[in-house]
Amino acid sequence: MHLGLGFRVVSLSPSFRKLSTNHIISAYKRTNRRAIFLDYDGTVIPQTSIIKSPSPEVISALNSLCGDPKNTVFIVSGRGRDSLDEWLSPCKLLGVAAEHGYFIRWNKSSDWLNSFPAADLDWKTIVEPVMRSYTEATDGSSIETKETAIVWHHQDADPDFGSCQALELLDHLENVLANEPAVVKRGQHIVEVKPQGVSKGLAAEKVLSKLISSGEAPDFVMCIGDDRSDEDMFESILSTVSCPSLPAVPEIFACTVGQKPSRAKYYLDDTSDVVKLLQGLATSSSPDPRLVPHTRVSFERYT
Repeated sequence: MHLGLGFRVVSLSPSFRKLSTNHIISAYKRTNRRAIFLDYDGTVIPQTSIIKSPSPEVISALNSLCGDPKNTVFIVSGRGRDSLDEWLSPCKLLGVAAEHGYFIRWNKSSDWLNSFPAADLDWKTIVEPVMRSYTEATDGSSIETKETAIVWHHQDADPDFGSCQALELLDHLENVLANEPAVVKRGQHIVEVKPQGVSKGLAAEKVLSKLISSGEAPDFVMCIGDDRSDEDMFESILSTVSCPSLPAVPEIFACTVGQKPSRAKYYLDDTSDVVKLLQGLATSSSPDPRLVPHTRVSFERYT
């Protein structure tokens, strides 16, 4: 139900609740094979942050989590791989899925894998002039061109006018791309066009499937994100780990950032809550992973 521009009435599930740090740390401590998926913008760094590189606290927490041999940790983002590579360079053992999982890398020393090598990107020539016209008509908006996607940003535009323009652009692009292998999505202050079939959900599914097929099926899965694109991840982890061939159903923590309708069961209020949670989990990790005898997943087999 809409009540004018920017207002709507929403209904939240009765089971939707704030994620308790004590509850998840308890599950974390009693599990032995953990998969952790984190969105980037709006999750580990504030959506409005001018500085896009993660804080020292985030880097420290990520490194502690990645250093625990029981963990497989991935940042899953719509951002381009060059940007993520630069911002996350201190995290050598961190997995990264860039451009919604079009590119996946299991750690800093492994190669990027192309999930859709034969993708048709000719539609970009249709999208660029349309987005340019909206950028010229909307002060504070801009275009970001990635390897496989194009994004129109309106975060710095007038809020009401920017939102109206975004809806109009969304409709315009859906019409002109009706017969193209591309999808148009609206996110936090963005309109993005990307190849058909590419999603964060598929990226998470690929990672989980690799772990399962290698005999490292997780007994703990955590996924945190703030955007509509992260809803695909929440849905994917629930379906992938419900596979009847798994030895046991893992502990699942799908968590959105902010109270809003979501496929996730849990929420955290903001990025500072996310960072505190990651720090709590990091503190609960093996104090010195080098001294803990445990078989680490061999990333070489995935490259």
